[in-house]
Amino acid sequence: MNESETLCQRRCRIVVTGGPGGGKTTAADLFRREIGERVVVVPEAATMMFSGGFPRYTEEDAVRAAQRAIFHVQRNLEDIQGARYPDRILLCDRGTIDGAAYWPGPEMEFFADQGTTLESELARYDGVIFFESAAVGGLSIEGGNPVRRETLEEAVALDERLRSLWQHHPRFMLVRHHPSFLKKISYGMAILDELVQQLQGLVN
Repeated sequence: MNESETLCQRRCRIVVTGGPGGGKTTAADLFRREIGERVVVVPEAATMMFSGGFPRYTEEDAVRAAQRAIFHVQRNLEDIQGARYPDRILLCDRGTIDGAAYWPGPEMEFFADQGTTLESELARYDGVIFFESAAVGGLSIEGGNPVRRETLEEAVALDERLRSLWQHHPRFMLVRHHPSFLKKISYGMAILDELVQQLQGLVN
């Protein structure tokens, strides 16, 4: 792998995250369709695992075990796609930091449990687009995700915890809740496009 490919792999990994019902998955899929083969979407590990039959229980030890598994699956999904497509933009549907917001305890305990730090995980990514949950505006978060279980109150709390973690990234961009889902997604895609142009400029 030459130097330019190494730079591209390091500088073209973008996370699309946020609280439940924020529109991140919709935005990622639409952006990939718009941009084409230059973009590879890394699927959300938690949804993939739970929809595939991975056990999901509420006991704290069970939640910890599930978040450990999700963390490693997410990290390896990203690394697989990065190795297979070193010259493309990786658009990650959530990232390795998200598990800290779901961890039943202090967020920093999550990173210690995985043998890493918040700073190390932030450094894996070159940009963060945060889609604020519709629950923040009191709107329903029901949608096409069959594994979503959160109430509106839980979704708001998760949104706050996730934002408190990801906002430490130097390229953190917030897409706030909007009554119009279409306008929110359009704005989010415009921000995504702007960030990609910035990162491509760094590589080229």
